[in-house]
Amino acid sequence: MMVAGDDALAHRLAAELRGVYGEQVTLVVPPAQRIVRPPVVGRARATALFDRVSAAVNRASGNGDSGVARTEPPRSDRVLEAAELTEAVFADAGVERAAALALVYDDDETNIRAALTARRLNPRIRLVLRLYNRRLGQHIEALLDQASALAAAGASAGAGAAGAGGEGEGDGEAFDASTTVLSDADTAAPALAATAVAGTSKVVQTDGLMLRAVERPPPGPGEVADPGLCTLALLSATTNDPAGADGSESSGAHGPQLLPDERAVAAATGRGTVVLENVSYSGPALSAGRSIMPFGSLLSRRLRWSFAGLVACVAGLAVASMLVTREPPLQATYLTLLDLFAINDPAIGQPLGRQILQLFSGLVGLLLLPVLLAAVLEALGTFRSGSALRKPPRGLSGHVVLLGVGKIGTRVLARLRELHIPVVCVEADPEARGLALARRLRVPVVLGDVTQEGVLEAAKIHRAHALLALTSADTMNLEAALYARTVRPDLRVVLRLYDDDFATAVYRTLRAAYPDALTRSRSVSHLTAPAFAGAMMGRQILGAIPVERRVLLFAAVDVGGHAQLEGRTVGEAFRAGAWRVLALDTQRQASGPVSAERASGLVWSLPSTYVLRAEDRVVLAATRRGLAELLGRRPRERAGT
Repeated sequence: MMVAGDDALAHRLAAELRGVYGEQVTLVVPPAQRIVRPPVVGRARATALFDRVSAAVNRASGNGDSGVARTEPPRSDRVLEAAELTEAVFADAGVERAAALALVYDDDETNIRAALTARRLNPRIRLVLRLYNRRLGQHIEALLDQASALAAAGASAGAGAAGAGGEGEGDGEAFDASTTVLSDADTAAPALAATAVAGTSKVVQTDGLMLRAVERPPPGPGEVADPGLCTLALLSATTNDPAGADGSESSGAHGPQLLPDERAVAAATGRGTVVLENVSYSGPALSAGRSIMPFGSLLSRRLRWSFAGLVACVAGLAVASMLVTREPPLQATYLTLLDLFAINDPAIGQPLGRQILQLFSGLVGLLLLPVLLAAVLEALGTFRSGSALRKPPRGLSGHVVLLGVGKIGTRVLARLRELHIPVVCVEADPEARGLALARRLRVPVVLGDVTQEGVLEAAKIHRAHALLALTSADTMNLEAALYARTVRPDLRVVLRLYDDDFATAVYRTLRAAYPDALTRSRSVSHLTAPAFAGAMMGRQILGAIPVERRVLLFAAVDVGGHAQLEGRTVGEAFRAGAWRVLALDTQRQASGPVSAERASGLVWSLPSTYVLRAEDRVVLAATRRGLAELLGRRPRERAGT
């Protein structure tokens, strides 16, 4: 396996392939002197403040650094340093002998250029690309797959011309040269959005397939928890204990249990659960398109009330004219409008009541002119500012403050708006990627450095429901969280942190310092690396959801060729803590009765007695090591190599 990248995802992916799947990995990274961390304003202040909080918590709990379990990720077998992925670098890394190549640079153009070169050097290699641009990713995937198919056809023709019955052992060997395009932003955004808001579902959606899971609190005395379609995980037994499990794989029996059996679910009292609520095919995602400005936003509330008053006056004058002149309603209204716009003849020689009504109509007409002028000017100003960023309204409360609208923040913003959750964005860069989306969705934005006083206050942090700190700088996210907690100690906080060990330390320290507030720290590389690793193994990873600090994967797998699935019933194929069959994909089955359930493409209420056949394709949930075992791989430590 080859992994090439320039950030934490590359190292995490290499460790995942070696530690979980037992693969030999070659890691290509830029030279150490070229890796420069982005400047962070207030880095020393945030670090010093966090050190003081950590020291205070350690003194209060009596635990030092030795009490925190630290697991170093396994190192890759070979590391190459190269500024660019040239043909010489690929040759040195052995791309012609590699089974799969993952290109996880932060720049889309770098990944595309390297993928084209790798496909030309080795048409049989399996490619996994990290691309942010979804539409471009679809075209690149089709292009690279077509190039591989043409190369395979040429190789087959050449082997046939060499003579039938030749002794080329590898000519007829089947290979998987597929191309998979993934986005770390799309993989991590649903998990981050669901973590920020209580009660929201964790959704995995890809290629029209949608799986929805929800985290539920433990049932009260005498209550029975709703298991949904199935229970995917049991949460930690020490969730509220600051010195308890941190929810990672090293938490032991008190940590979260993935894919428990019915006996474990029944015996788990006082534990929250993550249950599967729905598995379905959804239609294609709707395009955000161009926003349409609502008519009510053209005019202010005071101006609308002025128009309403004038309309009431005109109606009153029309009724009075009808009573005085004995004219029909339509004729009386017409005369009133003529008097209003001063285009009627003077009421000379007519009754006194008619003359008084004409004077009042003229007075109302004079009042109408400035109102019309104000309406025109206000509408022009609204259209002029329609392309500008909105400011947070005065009475806003219960919203989510989203810090940073880069690649990850943009996807999270779109997800939160899909859930109809009010959001206020805070961004220091006026040219940030997500500001265009915020402008199109009419989301309030505060432009400013979050380390400066008054920025979070402008975002109404004191009345917010949660803070999502998703900038690319760990210490900036930490400083924003610590400052927000000083303003509102019970604020729900979600931090995006690159280093997983640092994320664990922050999580435990903040949870101990603020026991009454929900704190979550998420490493994007930790959330996305399992999906990239599964794609390198040749399986369609639909997505992943976090369960505290562990990850549960969803994959679409063909039953044929898997002895753990083929010929077994659904109940027999289930292995607690490893994998579980969730649904049967019937898209490729043309025969048989078509029920409402099958019309959606999935049969999710499979009986435990259903026998899985070789031609079946199933959607299953699996742990990282469970998926490796299902693929016939073993960690290198177990294999003894």
